[in-house]
Amino acid sequence: MKVLVPVKRVIDYNVKVRVKADGSGVDLANVKMSMNPFDEIAVEEAIRLREKGVATEIVVVSIGVKQAQETLRTALAMGADRAILIEASSDVHTDIEPLAVAKLLAAVVKDEAPGLVIAGKQAIDNDMNATGQMLAALLGWGQATFASEITVDGDAATVTREVDGGLQTIKVKLPAIVTADLRLNEPRYASLPNIMKAKKKPLEEKTAADYGVDVTPRLTVVKTAEPAGRKAGVKVGSVDELIAKLKDEAGVI
Repeated sequence: MKVLVPVKRVIDYNVKVRVKADGSGVDLANVKMSMNPFDEIAVEEAIRLREKGVATEIVVVSIGVKQAQETLRTALAMGADRAILIEASSDVHTDIEPLAVAKLLAAVVKDEAPGLVIAGKQAIDNDMNATGQMLAALLGWGQATFASEITVDGDAATVTREVDGGLQTIKVKLPAIVTADLRLNEPRYASLPNIMKAKKKPLEEKTAADYGVDVTPRLTVVKTAEPAGRKAGVKVGSVDELIAKLKDEAGVI
């Protein structure tokens, strides 16, 4: 079974995001970029399925700017077999919207015919949490989101989902879309030999036009601003003082 894994290039999760002085967006100058952490978990899960003999080939796909090649090479170094880069923008500040990404992925799925698509549940830069669901709708496939455990048996997958009330276990027929949550696994580090091997693995370059998909943004960012700073807390000497502050200062009781 072939497994398709979409990956996105985002600001590294260790980097403090800075907003441009004019409020037009996020400052990306000299900022470290890396693979979206949830996508990294998805790649790891695909590799584990191959190690179990379930998956036979892992194809990673990235949609965005040409620099996303680095992200794809990271996935190849982890253990993916080949990669597809769909260059949909030349500006690193342009974020391809979820619907356009889902349409491009649907086109890739029709070409590649995977038995399973594993994606990160969301990207940490825009937190949309929509691409996987949109892709399932476009393809007419079953979906299992927020997965913390995946077991594939024959033509079906049993997925444990993280929901507000705890855990939910569902069974979906394959092919299907699964989106990975944080506790699904812990991604491996790419070894130096695998990093070197990744440079020779096939990476196909395409454009959005090749798939006939219009990626023109439908949303306009009016303004970007940093969240207001939180005030320091205060220590209280007694329960009575705490209640007084909650009542008189905070006004919550």
